[in-house]
Amino acid sequence: MTICACQSVKKMFGGSPVFTNLSFEIQEKERIGVVGANGSGKSTILKLIAGLEKSDEGTIAIKKGTRIGYLAQIPDFPESWTCLEVLHSAFDSVNQLKLQMAELEIKLSTEASEEQMGKWLDSYGNLQARYMELGGYEIESKIEKVANGLKIKPLLQNRFSQMSGGERTKVNLAYMLLQKPDLLLLDEPTNHLDITSVEWLEQYIAYYEGTVMVVSHDRYFLDQVVTKIMDVEEGEAHIYHHSYSGFIEAKEKKLLAEFQEFQEQQKKIKKMKEAIKRLRDWANRANPPSESLHRRATNMQRALDRMTVKKKPIIESKKMNLRFEASSRSGKEVIQMKNIAKIFHDEFLFHSVDLHLQYKQRACIVGDNGSGKSTLLHICLGQTTADEGEVKMGSNVKIGYLSQHHRYENPDMTVLDTFREEVAVAEGEARHILAQFLFYGASVFKRVGGLSGGERMRLRLAQLMHSDLNLLLLDEPTNHLDIESKEVLEAALDSFEGTILAVSHDRYFLNTLFTKTFWLENETLQAYEGPYDWAKQKRNE
Repeated sequence: MTICACQSVKKMFGGSPVFTNLSFEIQEKERIGVVGANGSGKSTILKLIAGLEKSDEGTIAIKKGTRIGYLAQIPDFPESWTCLEVLHSAFDSVNQLKLQMAELEIKLSTEASEEQMGKWLDSYGNLQARYMELGGYEIESKIEKVANGLKIKPLLQNRFSQMSGGERTKVNLAYMLLQKPDLLLLDEPTNHLDITSVEWLEQYIAYYEGTVMVVSHDRYFLDQVVTKIMDVEEGEAHIYHHSYSGFIEAKEKKLLAEFQEFQEQQKKIKKMKEAIKRLRDWANRANPPSESLHRRATNMQRALDRMTVKKKPIIESKKMNLRFEASSRSGKEVIQMKNIAKIFHDEFLFHSVDLHLQYKQRACIVGDNGSGKSTLLHICLGQTTADEGEVKMGSNVKIGYLSQHHRYENPDMTVLDTFREEVAVAEGEARHILAQFLFYGASVFKRVGGLSGGERMRLRLAQLMHSDLNLLLLDEPTNHLDIESKEVLEAALDSFEGTILAVSHDRYFLNTLFTKTFWLENETLQAYEGPYDWAKQKRNE
């Protein structure tokens, strides 16, 4: 049964169309993944369904009585509420029953007539039956299950209003899951989750009773969760009944077929135009001019005018042009960490860590949030000092560092000036390079302080690409990038002639590039000679 139907929707922002003819249906129990380039309108689709945005034209019909949960919208809670109180508020209707039962319990403890006592007992029995039916006695276990899965148990007693943006997003996800809406709308739900939490969320959604629609750039997550893909492109939505991997294959076949049809039609149009021109030429040369030839040319022209000209399919969209050029090679031994330990607040963050990296190796560090992955990179950079152990960097090692939290010292500087501050090239050449990273025209004069996460990442990649380096240290490099940009980055890193050490929770990225996995957990580091999936299997064994 259809839970949501979107018909011929048009939406404008700042005079520019986001959607021109958006039409699709969502069936009950479906698992839909929404994909597309940054700025294509994926999040706007969720907002339209949630009622947070209004369409300029067209209709959006929601099945009567449907409860909608939208992750990106963080509700307002009382400032004094703890995280635990926020999660309890997901059961408001059940909690109301509990309060009514408590009031009746007080009445039942007082003296009253037998008739009144009987009425109270009947009411209490009805309330208790309803309370049990709604799972009132399981609220605490439900909260504990979700809090453990999303790793927010240590936050339960913290005030929600004082949490970081990432922590509030995780708590709001837990709140949303506990509410169990009929239609669950998730906008980049994996952004602030570590791998373990993402894998737990995958399992949770697999058994979720309602309908799920998720916007995500996490290809591995989409493959595990969704059975239908909505591809948002050029203001329209194209539906594929596949997982993400199946969608990629199906879309490629569809584009090739459409391009072939387009070429064949163009050939036909060209032949018809040539025939019309030839017939008219013959008609005019005849003495007297031939009416029948003119008529044939006119009829053919009418047929051509009636023809629906196929739009040329976009085979290659605008992508970053990214290629890292390694400088002179480093020595064979690149990084050697022996018996490293780091202490925070009188407790070990990690200890007895050995990390050995040789020239041209591709290694990644995985582990839960807060386990110390980024700290290990900072120790390699010399930004943080180890409390125990020894760190040796090899000869002629030239480091390039990409951080998910990269901040520019002067936020008022333009993209162009910031790029040229690190890469010494003329303005014209700098603008040409920045265009390869999708900074076109006036966008090079944007203030770096106002850039989005994806734009900051692209600018930093542009700087690294033109720097003299042979060791790349990457901290969540795929964050904020759309899927096409991730693929460009992966191809560039694959051809890089130096050494790479990366921290990431993007499992597709980890499996594609890395042949060595360091797993940081329980304050120690374990090395596995293989990509993430292989390391996970060995770890479980």
